[in-house]
Amino acid sequence: MSVIIALAALALLMLAAYRGYSVILFAPIAALGAVLLTDPSAVAPAFTGVFMEKMVGFIKLYFPVFLLGAVFGKLIELSGFSRSIVAAAIRLLGTRQAMLVIVLVCALLTYGGVSLFVVVFAVYPFAAEMFRQSNIPKRLIPATIALGAFSFTMDALPGTPQIQNIIPSAFFNTTAWAAPWLGVIGTIFVFCAGMLFLQRQRNKAQRAGEGYGTELRNEPETAEDLKLPNPWIALSPLLAVGIMNLLFTQWIPQWYGKTHSLALPGMAAPVTTEIAKLTAIWAVQAALLVGILMVLAFGFKAIKSKLAEGSKSAVSGALLAAMNTASEYGFGAVIASLPGFLVLADWLKSIPNPLVNEAITVTLLAGITGSASGGMSIALAAMSEQFISAAHAANIPLEVLHRVAAMASGGMDTLPHNGAVITLLAVTGLTHREAYKDIFCITLIKTLAVFVVIGTFYATGIV
Repeated sequence: MSVIIALAALALLMLAAYRGYSVILFAPIAALGAVLLTDPSAVAPAFTGVFMEKMVGFIKLYFPVFLLGAVFGKLIELSGFSRSIVAAAIRLLGTRQAMLVIVLVCALLTYGGVSLFVVVFAVYPFAAEMFRQSNIPKRLIPATIALGAFSFTMDALPGTPQIQNIIPSAFFNTTAWAAPWLGVIGTIFVFCAGMLFLQRQRNKAQRAGEGYGTELRNEPETAEDLKLPNPWIALSPLLAVGIMNLLFTQWIPQWYGKTHSLALPGMAAPVTTEIAKLTAIWAVQAALLVGILMVLAFGFKAIKSKLAEGSKSAVSGALLAAMNTASEYGFGAVIASLPGFLVLADWLKSIPNPLVNEAITVTLLAGITGSASGGMSIALAAMSEQFISAAHAANIPLEVLHRVAAMASGGMDTLPHNGAVITLLAVTGLTHREAYKDIFCITLIKTLAVFVVIGTFYATGIV
């Protein structure tokens, strides 16, 4: 019964998200409903001590990233930079390659270390422009961005700095470059299968006479008579964000050391900060500030008349996206604390093959919590020693455990209640009903890729 309660809460939230109800409202309702059926006396403490604690903690850490990402994306839109990049890409590659261009740009940014959420805000303006000029249905934009940002560069491609590729290293004593050949094989599979699917969907829409669409929400607002800047100038802020993110990641620990103690005259006690835990977040924020300043410097003439309204719109979008994702984070924390979740985790331990056990465990827990990093952290914290022992007994390198765990975390995590999916749909102005089925197909491809990698390892022994 405890497992049914946990799964029912998940089903309620997924249904609410798919039908367009606010996740900010339904995440606590679903989570606390499960607590009520488990232990009625724990509802209020669980709401304050678990749900709100995790939700506020997420906002504290990540809201500046959402805000700066939204402002950066809005300025790229208003300045005409997005249209300039799109026009250059179409001249170079033609309209048939619109989806490929968006996937590659997303992949470049995420592999450069830019947060997935920031990529959504930054890429959407010129994705919309490119899809409109190529007459591709707007409803395919989320799946295209998901393939480029939420899949192979998130956890498969060796060396990616995304958190999903970093977490396993703490459990298996590996590096971000673990099992490079398996990672490359997984990347090729996801990229090729994903592009074939997107092209199939585009051709299907074209045969049905479906164009970009009309009466759409959250459309880019670039003025039609705006003189477009040089595409290299337009592209420079995007490249700067990726490059400066890498540089600040190296510089911040050098500037502050391992810990930093802040003691201002009016403070009762100093505040000590562990720099390693915040380096990635601070680096992204600093890189985005550099990108924003570059857009303002190069495009202020085009932006100035709409800066006030544009900034308000960006702030509203950032608030909605951050609150949606934070609510999901709180929901996952509550569900993970329930006995049904623990029972489910124990059941998963009975799968005999260590790699299949790890893949199924991680992807299921990521799906239930709606978070790749959250589900993987829970799974590895509870079962990493078991995975390691089984791997040693079967002569499986720990690097393979790392790559399988990382890739599995990005499989079924993108169910309808996933925070990144909800943010992506909110930014693009689309609903689950309009666009989620294509995202889900990318999710299935990503999940299948994990088992392709496992099969490749057993068939060839390649690492």
